[in-house]
Amino acid sequence: METCSMSFSGNMEDEYEKFIRRMNPPRVVIDNDSCKNATIIQVDSANKHGILLEVVQVLTDLNFIITKAYISSDGGWFMDVFNVTDQEGNKITNEEILDYIQKALGSETSFTTSMRSVGVTASTDHTVIELIGSDRPGLLSELCAVLTHLKCNVLNGEVWTHNTRAASVLQVTDEESGLAITDPKKLSIIKKMLCNVLKGSNKANEAKTVVSHGVTHTERRLHQMMFADRDYERKDECCSEKERPDVKVVNWYDKDYSVVTIRCKDRPKLLFDTICTLTDMEYVVFHGNVDAEGPEAYQEYCIRHIDGFPVNSDAERQRVIQCLEAAIERRVSEGLKLELCTTDRIGLLSDVTRIFRENSLTVMRAEVTTRAGKAMNTFYVGDASGYPVDPKIIDSIRKEIGQTILKVKSTPQELNQAQQESPNRFLFRGLFKTKSFCNFGLVRSYS
Repeated sequence: METCSMSFSGNMEDEYEKFIRRMNPPRVVIDNDSCKNATIIQVDSANKHGILLEVVQVLTDLNFIITKAYISSDGGWFMDVFNVTDQEGNKITNEEILDYIQKALGSETSFTTSMRSVGVTASTDHTVIELIGSDRPGLLSELCAVLTHLKCNVLNGEVWTHNTRAASVLQVTDEESGLAITDPKKLSIIKKMLCNVLKGSNKANEAKTVVSHGVTHTERRLHQMMFADRDYERKDECCSEKERPDVKVVNWYDKDYSVVTIRCKDRPKLLFDTICTLTDMEYVVFHGNVDAEGPEAYQEYCIRHIDGFPVNSDAERQRVIQCLEAAIERRVSEGLKLELCTTDRIGLLSDVTRIFRENSLTVMRAEVTTRAGKAMNTFYVGDASGYPVDPKIIDSIRKEIGQTILKVKSTPQELNQAQQESPNRFLFRGLFKTKSFCNFGLVRSYS
């Protein structure tokens, strides 16, 4: 009887929340007049756990640069204000994009649909393959070769590497039908062969392959996979603090909050990465302030766990710090940036990554996109031994693939900075990070 009462009470609470949201649909105000160099987007809505991530996700998926943000979600109401620009630093003036923002964030129907899209929904257009295992030189090339051999075409996907681990989410189709792979036997073979590649010669290596027919938010899924894989647990104890983001967690006892502060070099999608991680760790952001107008980014959040308590132990504090550091580092653009643009074809990704491998280049991060029959891929590559990439090798690769097809996007200065790594990079990846993050000392005190 008690169980039924609890269930009834829970249903009443759910219905009440739905009623409140229906009576107070999200309201979006877009202001291009108040700020000289940015578009201001304000979102007001009934509060719900995860709503902040969904708003940030919509803005991030539009490739907006978020230069400032103010967050407030204390109580039953949620309010966010974002200063955003396009990739070139200009205001958002395209009417179609502005209309899309209003529709994506401004109505209860559209917004809740957007929220559900973070999970996995059914799709007959492609099959999603999730891979995670130990990082090593040539891994992506081997995986792509297996998929090509099994007559699978990679349409879209991303590959991240961090702290000796590699994770990938790929959208593939059957070569013959151009649709999702539905044959259970073929799916089983794909899983088995890819898992064998991930394990390599060391069968003790932990590796995981998951195949599904769905649509998932790739970047959030990669964060979830690497978090579940515990890539935040550093393999080294002597890594220089100057090479890490400056993350601090202190308790603000008067308000019963934990205050998280982050200082690091700014980069695209940084806000999404940190909010995604806090959300997946089941922390609620009640107040926040973000400033990323210069080369350095500053983020400050007042948080509590979803159970209502602030961080209450040193072990929990260290875990929050490590997980946020990892979230930031996963997308740090190590290595030489190469962009490939050409007509898509079966086996293209396999051929390109094979050429990289044959020239002793390893892929540290990759973004694979296919639109209207065009392949638009971005690779961050480094020398497999950890030494600076030889420009002559890059020239040779570009001649083989096509100089108009494969272009170098990093400057010589960026390349030299990115390649200051040890020959033992794959043994001690966390120890030899290529990017330097600022270290600003102590945060303001809360007492």
